[in-house]
Amino acid sequence: MKILIYAYGNPGRQDDGLGNAFIERMEEWASENKIEGLEFDSNYQLNIEDAHAIADKDLVIFVDASVEELDDFCISKVTENSKITFTTHAASPGYIVDLCKEIYKKAPPAYLIHIKGYEWEFMEGITAKAIENMELAFEYLKPFILNPELLIAGDAGVKLREQ
Repeated sequence: MKILIYAYGNPGRQDDGLGNAFIERMEEWASENKIEGLEFDSNYQLNIEDAHAIADKDLVIFVDASVEELDDFCISKVTENSKITFTTHAASPGYIVDLCKEIYKKAPPAYLIHIKGYEWEFMEGITAKAIENMELAFEYLKPFILNPELLIAGDAGVKLREQ
């Protein structure tokens, strides 16, 4: 199974860099455990070109910092109808999935991990509490990386929510 974990955010804005930190943590774990079939990508924001990047994947997991009122993190299923937005500055995961479906006639199962952040100033460094939230999300996701069919089947437990 080809899985893409794609994080986005600005590491120069404190907790907005949670996605990039998550990717680093996941890459380290995957390398140590010789897990195959994983690809990683990160950027400041999603772009329309990302529709091509997800077209040949069996599963896509987007990761982003969140300002939402969460306890720590949550996972939502991304559909082509999930907050479809596009501006010249950013695209949503739902827009990317919709664009992939429109162009490539495919829409891989996709999820978004929202990790609660707290500080967004123009400076590097993630807050300690946000790192704790990231670690909780990381530990939660590991079994689904090892058995992705559980996530695709909707067996993600209480952290899965509809968008």
